[in-house]
Amino acid sequence: MPGGRLTQQERQQIALGLADSLPYAEIARSLGRPTSTVTREVMRNGGPTAYRANLAHRATERRAHRRRTATSLGPESVPQPHGRDAEAVAEYEETFTTVLMGSGLPKIPARVLTCLFTADTGSLTASELAQRLQVSPASISKAITFLESQSLVRRERDEGRRDRYVVDGELFYQATIASARANDELVKTARQGVAVLGRDTPAAARLENVARFLDFISESITRAAEQAREVLHTGPGTTPGDTSRPSADHE
Repeated sequence: MPGGRLTQQERQQIALGLADSLPYAEIARSLGRPTSTVTREVMRNGGPTAYRANLAHRATERRAHRRRTATSLGPESVPQPHGRDAEAVAEYEETFTTVLMGSGLPKIPARVLTCLFTADTGSLTASELAQRLQVSPASISKAITFLESQSLVRRERDEGRRDRYVVDGELFYQATIASARANDELVKTARQGVAVLGRDTPAAARLENVARFLDFISESITRAAEQAREVLHTGPGTTPGDTSRPSADHE
């Protein structure tokens, strides 16, 4: 199986496969590459409908150039805590961003969220994010607005009166609950349709089944999230319900 970065010819094969609506796994088999490699390549370069081999190749060369430039500046200019490998961290951040984009996040919000999750502090200012990602403050502001609307980040003020953007486990709980509650409006609307279309009609029966399904899913997600919430606040090597866990008020 070939290793290393994708060649321009391989990218052209990926583009042809996407044009033929082939699944990622089939494209990967034809290249002798892991499916994750093809998935990451496509998602970081516009997605299946916008992927262009030449543009993807040039973008990869630019990223490689930026990494070489950062490396040439020396380890003191780009400090890596805990003895981390800078290249491995950069590759992981790209992978994490790709996965977030695959889940539906736009590119810049996905990159911002990756930055926050991989920062040991779990929080960064807008200027720190802009510097790390090499994007404009306006792009950061727009991304943060989107992430806040999805309950994926929260805003805090530090001692210098600057806004800091924070991620933690509790936000995952809140985002899960918000997602479950988003179904409530669909349930309500579906049941309005039952009344309008006539309860004994096939269309009404279909809408009622959808409403019952979404109702059940929302209740199940909410119940599971409440039960699993404690997991987000347990340390490594401990189990939920361990009385040695530091207490916290999450009401």
